[in-house]
Amino acid sequence: MDSRRVGRSGLEVSRLGLGTMTWGRDTDADDAAAQLEAFVAAGGTLVDTSNVYGDGDAESIIGTLVPDVIPRSDVVLATTTVGVGGGRGKLLAALDASLRRLDTDHVDLWQVHGFDLTLPFEETCSALQRAVDSGRAAYIGLSGHAGWQLATMATWLRGAGCPVVSTEAEYSLVERAPEESLLPAAALHGIGLLAWAPLGRGVLTGKYRHGTPADSRGASPHFARYVGRHLGPDAARIVEAVATAAEGLGTSPLAVACAWVRDRRGVASAIVGARDNAQLLGSLAAIEITLPAEIRSALEDVSSVDTSGDSE
Repeated sequence: MDSRRVGRSGLEVSRLGLGTMTWGRDTDADDAAAQLEAFVAAGGTLVDTSNVYGDGDAESIIGTLVPDVIPRSDVVLATTTVGVGGGRGKLLAALDASLRRLDTDHVDLWQVHGFDLTLPFEETCSALQRAVDSGRAAYIGLSGHAGWQLATMATWLRGAGCPVVSTEAEYSLVERAPEESLLPAAALHGIGLLAWAPLGRGVLTGKYRHGTPADSRGASPHFARYVGRHLGPDAARIVEAVATAAEGLGTSPLAVACAWVRDRRGVASAIVGARDNAQLLGSLAAIEITLPAEIRSALEDVSSVDTSGDSE
């Protein structure tokens, strides 16, 4: 698997990243170990997690696998702090708690989720700067920010000598909103996009074309609404186009959808998650796929939406 620099920074990550949202909930430690081993064996490096995945259990599982199963030097550990607001004290305390669960003294990338309108943005920026200055994080990024919010914080942090290198957002053929303002802002500031849910929360695999399988996330009580966001007539039209492209290329809809995101301008890595190792291996098949220009153009046409008036 090829690697790519995140924006204009020196941080290099694999073009597909391993998401861990299901770890500690639908994926136990043994299955997680199998996924991590398969991912690294395929040349993957970026392991993406968060303090809220499995209420912290995902980070704890990673802490038991790295370095006992996979050497620390073989992975790029990225964690995102969610749900604590933008206050410096709470953010740094949450980062320290993540480090304890991960059983490491630093992460390669620390991202903060959400723009806190109740506090001066400079306070959040100072927490990010402190994480780098103290050695807790090698690089910093932002998650769940609109284009103007990303630009505002990136400008301040660059002036402080601590540039933002990444932004994380949902991006797929059924979710192209980042193209309106987030990706242009990221390009201007030399920031790379880490694209989560490149498979449209599983919808682009085609598994929901004829209903909701009983063993799918869409049937799960804690993921039904998550998947339901992309179940509708507009998404169904896109899914059929992806399935047609996959049939013509002799591959899976999953691989087509993943390859489309992976190769978009500004995307440093497409983060794929899987409940088990078999699902992950299906995503890793995208490594071998390069979409012909005419198929890319057709997919972009069928998935294009008028985002004027929408906000990210």
